[in-house]
Amino acid sequence: MRSNCSHILIGTPDICQKTVLLKMTFDFKNKTVIITGGSRGIGCVTAKLFAASGANVVITYHSNRVAAEHTLAELGLGNHSVYQLDVADPAAIESFFTTFSERYDRLDILINNAAVHNETKILENDYDHWLQSWDSTLKANLMGPANMCYWAAKIMVKQQAGKIINISSRGAFRGEPGNPAYGASKAGINSMSQSLALVLAPHNISVHIIAPGYVETEMAAQVLNSATGEAIKKQSPFGRVAKPEEVARLVAVYASEGMEFTTAGIIDINGASYLRS
Repeated sequence: MRSNCSHILIGTPDICQKTVLLKMTFDFKNKTVIITGGSRGIGCVTAKLFAASGANVVITYHSNRVAAEHTLAELGLGNHSVYQLDVADPAAIESFFTTFSERYDRLDILINNAAVHNETKILENDYDHWLQSWDSTLKANLMGPANMCYWAAKIMVKQQAGKIINISSRGAFRGEPGNPAYGASKAGINSMSQSLALVLAPHNISVHIIAPGYVETEMAAQVLNSATGEAIKKQSPFGRVAKPEEVARLVAVYASEGMEFTTAGIIDINGASYLRS
């Protein structure tokens, strides 16, 4: 029998300089969660956390079916499922929600995590490459989450309850010189999320934004293992980048009961590698 709670132990020094263990408990029993891009990286770790906390977890993947099925197998007992979904395709999203609603009678939490990051340099790439990069990036990173929010909101309004958590990026603030389309798409996520938060709050639906810097994932591995990897890590005074588990825990905090009044807020998780006020 699986536990319905995920316990995280956090060490804090008391006045005697001894270690006191505080227990952080996530309980998502009987909650249904959709996580896009849930087969690897942040999405995979987040899926496991929610499953361990009692949720029914639905993950989507774009093309790596093997990784998706492996993640599904690791979720353990529960009404979990996996679907192939290209979030850049509006028709595919509509079809996904039709299929989803045939199996699940409610949607409590939507986590828009899937994204693409294709290098594009304005002074080096030809015009066709430039156009293609902007088109594919905005479709996947901005229109995809927007359309996911559209269909999720239809379900959540009927329930008069729900949470939407959109994964943004520090690139929305500090700029992405090697991929301006990515930075623009994430800035769009921030604005869209705040606009939706205003509309959906009267229906007891909150919308939250998390903006990580570099995260230790497969997608970032090539950059982090390159000659510039150490410089990237040194951008943070911790001398490292974020771990997927750190982002997943923050997602779970936002998804918890009692966090509704943080709606429309953008929280950074970049180890002080970029500061804003």
